[in-house]
Amino acid sequence: MDEQAVHEEMGRARAEFRRFLDGADVAELRGPSNGTRWNNRQLLFHMLLGYLVVRVLLGLVRVVDRLPAWVSRGFAELLNAVTVPFDWVNYAGARLAGTVVPLGWMVALFDWVVAALDRRLDRETDADLARGMHYPTQWDPFFQDYMTLADVYRFPTQHFDFHARQLTLEHRGRSGAGG
Repeated sequence: MDEQAVHEEMGRARAEFRRFLDGADVAELRGPSNGTRWNNRQLLFHMLLGYLVVRVLLGLVRVVDRLPAWVSRGFAELLNAVTVPFDWVNYAGARLAGTVVPLGWMVALFDWVVAALDRRLDRETDADLARGMHYPTQWDPFFQDYMTLADVYRFPTQHFDFHARQLTLEHRGRSGAGG
């Protein structure tokens, strides 16, 4: 794994997130995104959530990796079985939080979570990065059946870049595709 590339990807996303919010007016943020039921502001919160979730996933991998392989597979199957309620909670949570969390807090939280992930990545060993577990592939298109910690560190920026293309903001960052 090219750790420096992961640091750079997260740093780019961090800067783009700030540009998205700094460059948008209230009307743009309330405007619909392209291909989701969220408005732009809610989608931006969902993009932030992708990084916040990774902090939990990193700890989960460390525990599940030490258990028998059937536990990991069974856990992923169980999570896949509850995809419909997960999708609803994922949608409703981002809709609510994306509406009420102040924009300044969103920027500060994005800065904080990327800095925390950067520090944690710097402490990882090759053995740590090789740890892994099975994932609920129905929950996100970027979840693979089996992912290592190295894969998990790359996930939030893949998720971010995908959703950045769905923003309908006038001033999108570099990964905002089509911009």
